[in-house]
Amino acid sequence: MKLTGMVITTSLVAALAATPALAEDAHRDRQDIRHDRRDLRQDRRDVRRDTRDIRQDRRDLRQDRRELRRDVRQGDTPGAQAERQEIRSDRQDLRTDRADRRGDVRDVRQDRRDLRQDRRDVREDRRDGS
Repeated sequence: MKLTGMVITTSLVAALAATPALAEDAHRDRQDIRHDRRDLRQDRRDVRRDTRDIRQDRRDLRQDRRELRRDVRQGDTPGAQAERQEIRSDRQDLRTDRADRRGDVRDVRQDRRDLRQDRRDVREDRRDGS
């Protein structure tokens, strides 16, 4: 009889100890969802900003190429050299902005995965707590 009472008491204590842990897990998962949403918004902003920078870099390249053609037609060798240097610089800017956007797109995908996982965790916590 004493053994049965101890087993029941131990089981009750373990169940009661697990209840706050489940609530804490659910709270932590909801907090993770908020953080994931915030990260996702920021990463999307970064992608838009990088896309805008890429468009501007392409405009700059087109303008520099026009100016290079003009300088070559007019025989302005120093001007043509300066335009070639600007074109190299604009290409480097374009490569950098493209790499930034690729990284930000990767971050968006990861944030989406994290958000889905945290939503799954919340649903599991609700199922386990019911």
